[in-house]
Amino acid sequence: MASTNTTKTTAIQKIPNKTKDTAIGFVIGGLAACGAVTFTNPVEVVKTRLQLQGELVRAGTLSASSRPYHNSFQALKVVFQHEGIRGLQRGLGVAYFYQVCLNGSRLGLYEPVHSFVVKTSGCTTHSGQLAAGVFSGGFAGVVGALLGSPLYLIKTRRQSYSPVFKQIGYQHKMASSWSALAQIYQVEGVQGLYRGASAAMARAGVGSAVQMPSYMFGKELMMTRFGLPDTVSTHLLTSMFTGFLVCIAMNPFDVVSTRMYNQGVDSHGKGLLYKNPLDCFVKMTHTEGIRGLYKGFFAHFLRIG
Repeated sequence: MASTNTTKTTAIQKIPNKTKDTAIGFVIGGLAACGAVTFTNPVEVVKTRLQLQGELVRAGTLSASSRPYHNSFQALKVVFQHEGIRGLQRGLGVAYFYQVCLNGSRLGLYEPVHSFVVKTSGCTTHSGQLAAGVFSGGFAGVVGALLGSPLYLIKTRRQSYSPVFKQIGYQHKMASSWSALAQIYQVEGVQGLYRGASAAMARAGVGSAVQMPSYMFGKELMMTRFGLPDTVSTHLLTSMFTGFLVCIAMNPFDVVSTRMYNQGVDSHGKGLLYKNPLDCFVKMTHTEGIRGLYKGFFAHFLRIG
């Protein structure tokens, strides 16, 4: 009898606690993202301003004086010269909370959703596993973007704001991030807090759908096909390759979401430039061409990679 009870106890202990695993994945994913964003936030500031520079202006018609940022490295130098470290780290505080929502959800939800999809659909082939990975990554990204959308709104507006240098895009002067959220809610309601959320969800969904499976399979390919060891250098190489693929797929959505979040609003709470993400996409490609969708691409790659 004692032996039977011991066997049952052991069996119960071996049952994976999916809720616990998801919570641990959420916490670890959020902390890892916060560590990364501490170093990559200056590049994010530059990316935001490059994406807003020349907004709805036909390519080739900008004068040198109205185009202060020429490339990612020059922009980092210019921001540091005029605004210092504080300017390069603009929006970092709210970026921490946003990363917890976004990447905590992406990394915390990916494995349980992937396991559920594989189990219910019976995806055992390599192509089936890849499809399950794309769906799981996309789903986790959309959930994370929805949770963090109001924070991304504040982050974007903080990073585009320059009190002492050439101002790019609509300038939102605000006190604390929380008072800004409260003010937006009072004036524009919930719709104002989630302005551009659909574009951000598409951005995160597309990015995660590409990022998660390409990283998993890319690392496996490098280790099994090319015989690379499971070391930091292999992870770094895989990350840079994955980041390039992610940027190609995600940059157009990233530019659209940046402009949706940063645009000013009229007295009725409606956007001054764009009605919705589709309207933003059409206006941007009409005036700036396809190149407009890939503004800030290299800065985006440095951050994502």
